[in-house]
Order: sequence, then structure tokens, then C-alpha cells
Amino acid sequence: MYLWIKALHVVAVVTWFAAMFYLPRLFVYHAMALDKDEHTSVETFKVMERKLYRGIMTPSMVAVLVFGGILLWLVPGWFSQGWLHAKLALVVLLVAYHHVCLIYLKQLAEDRCRRSATFFRIFNELPVLALIAIVILVVVKPF
Repeated sequence: MYLWIKALHVVAVVTWFAAMFYLPRLFVYHAMALDKDEHTSVETFKVMERKLYRGIMTPSMVAVLVFGGILLWLVPGWFSQGWLHAKLALVVLLVAYHHVCLIYLKQLAEDRCRRSATFFRIFNELPVLALIAIVILVVVKPF
């Protein structure tokens, strides 16, 4: 059972990260369309952002947390290892990032977001840093 849960966890992680990489990229294009006053494009981005967040990103996050929780229940010895604590801290930050994306999604949907495309380009890189750190922690287990 452990390997099946682990496989499902990895699949959920991949889909969650794919959505976290793509949604802020949509925010970049949305902000650029706002600057150019392209109303049709803006409305298309609103639909795409909402569907990505609600249909892929949030269910993936829930799956990551559920399958990750089951793995921790199956292997409680990990709690004594420092790499797990660092990984869980990063997961908490990613959940916060996920919710910040919702804040920006709502602001953009209501045409009240004042963030620039440049801001969203930088914002888009944050999950990349978390992914690199998490992979190193899980594979190398440096502490």
C-alpha cells in the first residue's frame, strides 16, 4: 500500500506544481492585457484562471496533503528526521502561496488588482525555489 500512496502523492505534487507554475503566468498575461485595455482577453483570462484554480490547483493541493498525511501515518519514524520538518515548513509556505494566488485571482476577477506583469513574473518564480528545496530535502535528506 505504501508504494501506491507514494505514487499518488507524487502525481498530486506534479499536478499541483504545474498549476502553481501556470496560474501566475496567466496573471502576467492578464496584467499585460489590462495595460493594453484588451477587454476580450481579460475576460478569457478570468475564466482560465478560475477553472485552473478550482478544477486543478485546489484538488491537487488537497490530494498532496491527504496522501502526504497518509505517508506520514504509515512511516511515523520520519518525524524524528530534520529533513521532514524542513519539507513540512516549505509545504506550509506553499499552501500559503496557494491562498495568495486566490487573493490575486479574486482581485483580477473584480478588476481591482494593481499588481504589474513584472510583479507576477517574480511571484511566478517562488514555487520553483520551493520545488528545488523540497526535492533536495526528500532525495538527499541532508539532515
